[in-house]
Amino acid sequence: MKKLPILILALAVIAALFIIIFGPLFVVQEGEQAVVVRLGKIVAVHTVAGLKWRSPFVDIIMKYPKKLMSWDGEPKRIPTKENQFIYVDTTARWKITDPIKFYESVNTLEGAYGKLSDVIDSAVRTVVSSNYLREAVRSSDEILNSDKVETFQTGEVENSSALQELAITPTQYEKINKGRRVLADEMKALVSNIVPSFGIEVVDILPRQIKYSDELTESVYQRMIKERNQIAQAFRAYGEGKKAEWLGKLENEKRTLLSSAYASGESIKGKADAEASKIYADSYGRDPSFFEFWKAIESYRNTMPAFNKTFSTSMDYFKFLYSPSGR
Repeated sequence: MKKLPILILALAVIAALFIIIFGPLFVVQEGEQAVVVRLGKIVAVHTVAGLKWRSPFVDIIMKYPKKLMSWDGEPKRIPTKENQFIYVDTTARWKITDPIKFYESVNTLEGAYGKLSDVIDSAVRTVVSSNYLREAVRSSDEILNSDKVETFQTGEVENSSALQELAITPTQYEKINKGRRVLADEMKALVSNIVPSFGIEVVDILPRQIKYSDELTESVYQRMIKERNQIAQAFRAYGEGKKAEWLGKLENEKRTLLSSAYASGESIKGKADAEASKIYADSYGRDPSFFEFWKAIESYRNTMPAFNKTFSTSMDYFKFLYSPSGR
């Protein structure tokens, strides 16, 4: 008997919870909007937060966010007008403006994201493929007016400014007609022609990231390598020119020094030869026979080592070999 009141109390609590959950009242929170569906037909729409009424056990309440929501797409590989492939990662902000159309067309947020993916991806592909790459990656022509110039450490090098001008090849940038912001507006315009039928408004679309494809990345790297090689070649050419200039100066100085040394040597040799001739003349004047003997000995010393064979010495040239008197 004691268990009966407890059972009755439990049943009462369950019934109260059942009435609260499936009863005539429900709450619409701030930032929410609700569609009341009765037997498959929309009977009421609530866009203001508060406590609302419904028919118990009959009405179905579909609640949707009223705030701004974000849509993030997957990066898509898209060709530009010049057939350069890029990966475009796009994001968008959207909201539900007509809950009735939203319920009738997409019904759930998952369905809405699927519809947005189809519509936005198509708009992005259409706009990007009909414009040049420069339009997608730049928003203005401000880079054309930039006075920033790449500089290199040239140290204490003569004519370093001329070397800078020689090394730097100015990059040619083409003017844009639209720019990235205009392309985003075009994407939004294309989407805005379709999504109102879903009860949705797309507030904005933004290409969040644009990345080159592998083949385009390789092309960019090769261009950068080519530019660096041109700069390196300019420095090498400048260095080779300086090397040739200094080698020319050294060769001229070498020739000048050798010419001066040769002239000085010839002058010294001339003086020495004159002095020797004077000594020989004085010696010959004092003792002609000794002078003749001495010159013959010097001649033997110079010529005899060059003779491989000597068959006879019976000539006047060898007269001093056997007799100092020359007989």
